Amino acid sequence: MKDSNEPASRREAEANMPFEIDPASVRTEYELLHLMRRLISRYGFAHFMIARLPLADEQRFSERLVLSNWPAELVQQYDAGETFQTSELVERLRQTKLPVTGGPELMEPAGKGAGKAAFIRLPPHAGMGHFAVLLHTTYGEPFVAVLSGTRDEPAGAERATLYLALLQLFECLERTFDAGSGAREKLSSREVECLRWAAAGKSSDEIAIILGISAYTVSSYFKSATRKLDAVNRMQAIARAMRMKLI
Repeated sequence: MKDSNEPASRREAEANMPFEIDPASVRTEYELLHLMRRLISRYGFAHFMIARLPLADEQRFSERLVLSNWPAELVQQYDAGETFQTSELVERLRQTKLPVTGGPELMEPAGKGAGKAAFIRLPPHAGMGHFAVLLHTTYGEPFVAVLSGTRDEPAGAERATLYLALLQLFECLERTFDAGSGAREKLSSREVECLRWAAAGKSSDEIAIILGISAYTVSSYFKSATRKLDAVNRMQAIARAMRMKLI
């Protein structure tokens, strides 16, 4: 975020300027992460995430995440609560192509169902507002992009600028999907097996027992698979492998 001592007039002037993106210069998810951080910094948001829109209940929230700066603890809470796929946000996005905005209630079960609604109102999203858009890949796969923060709801030209910026950033992200397709041939059968069992919720020790190898060897397979998939950690490696239909 920008220095709090920076004059408000300067921040407002920056917010009114177009967010310049050169799609040809964005080749990796690391570069895309940098651009996303610049975007939320300029427009006063705290968090961002891009995830595959839930189409069924079998996937955990963490497995749908593609790009995010959400704290790991918050992702784990959404996994445990199993509320994202039934949230007001997802329900509204399925009914419109326009941006969806709202407060913490967007992350609660649609219809304000009882039970797990209070679970979602934990820091750091308690009291935050959300700006979300529905995006589609060239092949029609639906994704959701969400910007979250304590600022006022975007309106007018700023709303349109944010929508266009997210659309351009998502186009860059989709190209990284294609760039990583070479990993299909690079991953070994053991690496694919480890990723598949991890996606099913198995720990490294459990995978070692299932495959009849040591936990150290399982860890080595995860490290090599993560590197080949150009991922930053095991969770992202699983998500990328699922996107490429390797598991």
